[in-house]
Amino acid sequence: MTRGELSPAGTAALFQFLRDGRPRTRAELSAETGLARSTVAERIDTLLSSGLLKFSDKANSTGGRPPTTVAFNPAARVVLAADVGATHAKLAVTDLAGDVLVEEDKVLDIAAGPEVVLREVCDRGRALLTQAGRGECDLLGVGIGLPGPVEHLSGKPTNPPIMPGWDGFDVPAFVRAELGAPTLVDNDVNIMALGEYRAHWAEHEHMVFVKVATGIGSGLISYGRLHRGSQGAAGDMGHVRVPHDTDVRCRCGNVGCLEAVASGAAIAAKLTEAGVPATSSADVVTLARNGSVPALQYIRQAGRDIGEVLATAVSLFNPSVLAVGGALSLAGEHLIAGVREAVYQRSLPLATQNLRIVPLRSGDEAGVSGAAFMVIDHALAAGQVESLLTQ
Repeated sequence: MTRGELSPAGTAALFQFLRDGRPRTRAELSAETGLARSTVAERIDTLLSSGLLKFSDKANSTGGRPPTTVAFNPAARVVLAADVGATHAKLAVTDLAGDVLVEEDKVLDIAAGPEVVLREVCDRGRALLTQAGRGECDLLGVGIGLPGPVEHLSGKPTNPPIMPGWDGFDVPAFVRAELGAPTLVDNDVNIMALGEYRAHWAEHEHMVFVKVATGIGSGLISYGRLHRGSQGAAGDMGHVRVPHDTDVRCRCGNVGCLEAVASGAAIAAKLTEAGVPATSSADVVTLARNGSVPALQYIRQAGRDIGEVLATAVSLFNPSVLAVGGALSLAGEHLIAGVREAVYQRSLPLATQNLRIVPLRSGDEAGVSGAAFMVIDHALAAGQVESLLTQ
């Protein structure tokens, strides 16, 4: 047996076959990988020692004693996931399959600054670990979603409009110093897209998720993975100019941005101007649920405006699923009906032939789920899991 056959890299590669959770015998793994049974046995022993594998039920016997099977062990480590919004945070501890063990909602003001907010996230994370019966030594990593642009490679927010004091702050370094675990950071829309995809649409390779709330953004899933673009700015559809003429000024400094025309904040401003007081997306939703005709009309038009921008994305990206979520989507079918109307009218027929335009299914769990999978997918990839095998 060569040194390469027993290396952490070789063992990590074998581990990828078992990440689907299906129990296998050593003979089955040898047949699937083409490796000698002795090599498979050595690598399985290493993975069992690391805790990443566990013995499973006996396989069916063809005569004699039933062979032993091994399977991925999701309980080997845990992940701390945090979906941090403008005024609240949702935190959870999950296992390595992304299943939530314990969770908590916390009132938290993002404007309090990074040290205050992240220290609270770490403190509450420790409490959740204790509640789950785990310690900081069990942490595979920490995943955090933030309500603003994030350079994913560095984990640093970049000119976030509603996050004073956060620009360029080294979030991963701060959290790692507190909890001693690797930390990944992304914007909230991306982690929601990943969470929704993994929970409900994993059989599809290409998906677009759109969040419509105070702002508007989207997350892109391509071949089952988040597409972030070269600088992490992919999906920032809120600052695409709407096709029809408008002189509404956006907070980014341009005029006619989709966010300035069709977001919850934009609709609230239009309602107030029309004599129906509203200050937030929540107010707009309440008015719509109470049957306010102006609110319902503005929401339907917002859906059309969003759909016109998405029609171009559908023709360019050709997803099979387009999921719509965010605070404004809670107003009912009017928003998504407007989106469907515009997309099916404006996109190429071939691009919409099998397209499903659906409401978000994961609700407020999408963010923490996506933050957890962001960490799991990174840390358990073949190139990363080697470090767990040498600890």
